[in-house]
Amino acid sequence: MAVETQTRRVRLFKNGRNQAVRIPREFELPGDEAILSKDADGRLILEPSQPKDIFALLASWEPLADDEVIPEIPRPPAEPFDL
Repeated sequence: MAVETQTRRVRLFKNGRNQAVRIPREFELPGDEAILSKDADGRLILEPSQPKDIFALLASWEPLADDEVIPEIPRPPAEPFDL
């Protein structure tokens, strides 16, 4: 299975003593943190970071619309077994 890759030339700039990159809107990442790594070939890989705790995860979720219904989950009785 081939993975389609999008590419785009971006601008680098200095932010204090750090180098920064302007990320185009179509590549925008959620949140205010990301994971940056460098592979053996010198390529930089920028990935969205996962929320650090349950509260951050819950805050990142969109609420259900008023017309969305959570389906009923069937709860069949437990199977009997001998101890």
